[in-house]
Formats: sequence, structure tokens, C-alpha cells
Amino acid sequence: MAWDEWEQLKTQAADQSTQMQLNQLEPGGNAPPLPSRYGDLTVTQGDLAKIGEHAFTLYNDLWDRGRKALPSSDKAAGDLSTQGFALGGGLKHVATRWDEQLASLRDACAHISNHMRVTKSLHADNDHYIQRQMSSIDTLDQGFDERVGAPGDKNPVYGDADDKKDK
Repeated sequence: MAWDEWEQLKTQAADQSTQMQLNQLEPGGNAPPLPSRYGDLTVTQGDLAKIGEHAFTLYNDLWDRGRKALPSSDKAAGDLSTQGFALGGGLKHVATRWDEQLASLRDACAHISNHMRVTKSLHADNDHYIQRQMSSIDTLDQGFDERVGAPGDKNPVYGDADDKKDK
């Protein structure tokens, strides 16, 4: 990328509004759109299962293929160390660190695999709760939008205080 092009892109980015926008609502809009009208972010159990399956396959492949060099590296490190080469200690350190990092990566794959198996069912209740909360806020907002009279004035629906005293 040329320097001029980079400067042009920076200028364009600075000119654009940096205001956060959620649910496709234009800045200054009144109410959030209903997800059913504009589409929802959906993930099926099959999608999650496929991600989990790939993570599990990677987990197994890392064990099978990622440790192939470890026995020969340990043997070479031992042989070099017994012959008095400092390289033996360095090779042993590298092999140990490789095994630690490989274990960490395998743990992450196992975590992803397990998480994808249960994510949809665990979070379905949260999704329903959030949807209920958002729809009740929508209803409440509509009630405030249907005011009668100017702000600060008493609502004539409730009548005058004098009318209540007469009854």
C-alpha cells in the first residue's frame, strides 16, 4: 500500500461518524427494530457441533502429530549433554517448552470443543430473557410517547382536583 493511499484511508475513516449504532438503528431514531423484521443472528446446533467437532479433531491431531519429534529431541538432548555440549541443555529446554505450549493449545481446543457442545442450550434462556426485557422496554417507551398535553402540564385524563372534591 502506498503512503498516499494510507493517508487517504485515514482521512476517510476520520470523516465517518464514530457514533456506535446497534440493531441497524439510524442515529436519532426512535425505537430499535424488531429482530424478526430485520433478521436475527442465528446459530444452529449443527453449526456449533461442527465447530466443536473440528476442535476435537485438531485436539487429537495435535497429540498425534505435534509430539512426533519429542522423543527424538529428548534423546538427542541427552546424548549432547552427556558428550559435554551445552547445546544439549538448550535442546532439552526447547523440547520442554514445545511440549508445554502444545499442551496449552490442546487444552484450548478441548475447551472450544466442550463449549460448542453446550453453548446453544445454555444461552437460549439468556436470549429469551434479553428479548423479554427489550420488548418490555419497548412497551414502556410507547406509553411515554403517547402523552397528552404539553410536558409539565397535568394530564387531563385524570381530571381536575376540584372535580374530585365535589364527588
